[in-house]
Amino acid sequence: MKRDLISIDDLSVKHLKDYLKLAAKVEGMPSATRAHLLDGKLLGVLFFEPSTRTRLSFEAAMLRLGGNVIGFSEVLNTSVAKGETLADTIRTVEQYCDAIVIRHPREGAARLAAEISRVPVINAGDGANQHHTQTLLDLYTLQKLF
Repeated sequence: MKRDLISIDDLSVKHLKDYLKLAAKVEGMPSATRAHLLDGKLLGVLFFEPSTRTRLSFEAAMLRLGGNVIGFSEVLNTSVAKGETLADTIRTVEQYCDAIVIRHPREGAARLAAEISRVPVINAGDGANQHHTQTLLDLYTLQKLF
């Protein structure tokens, strides 16, 4: 089953708790085990706007879990610069990867990408919408502190 992560509002309390439990489980694994969790998996990282910390955090997490990363952080070096639509970009990238992380300046772009894509889509920020992956990290940190 395809499971997108577009908005915190899409998650039930149970889903939130499940994500936090999974994070604790992964964090508690021996590093040698953790380093192979995503062996053979490929993450497409599509950053239509600049973002250093968010992009690097997704890429580092994927690599530390044994997966690989493809994608772009500069639209000028892609077919988008020639007029390719977001839909066409998503349809192309989904052919190569197991999941997509997208950051886009237009509100609703991540949800549109999720509707088009056959692989899971994670919203890394779209316009003025919430940055829910940061919210999940903050919740996990607070849970550990308390």
